[in-house]
Amino acid sequence: MKSKDWLRRLVCALMVVSLLFWSAPPQAVWAAWVETESVLNPSAADSARARLEIFLARQDVQAALQTHGIDPREACSRAASLSDGEILRVADRIPEMPAGGSALGVVIGAGLVVFIVLLVTDILGFTHVFPFVTHRR
Repeated sequence: MKSKDWLRRLVCALMVVSLLFWSAPPQAVWAAWVETESVLNPSAADSARARLEIFLARQDVQAALQTHGIDPREACSRAASLSDGEILRVADRIPEMPAGGSALGVVIGAGLVVFIVLLVTDILGFTHVFPFVTHRR
């Protein structure tokens, strides 16, 4: 009986050691997302990266960056650290993006803010600007 207990303990100990040995990874493994564009068409990301580098190397772009207080070398290093998907999105939008944004959007937004402020003050009775707002007296 004692020989069977000793054999069982030995087999169990060997099983535990072998399971621990085989379940532990030999080295740390890092997982990351892989974007579909980078797998299917890596040359598109490379050409987009080259277009962005050429764009940032232009003198007028560097002058515009400096007027806004951005170091052109830092902008280039940040652009180099973008992922392939981000590079593709930025490089595809370079021709259509204006340098300072759309002035029409700013004018419409400011007009909308002024209209809402005047409407609220008219409803509260501080002003009488709009004839369609009825005042209680």
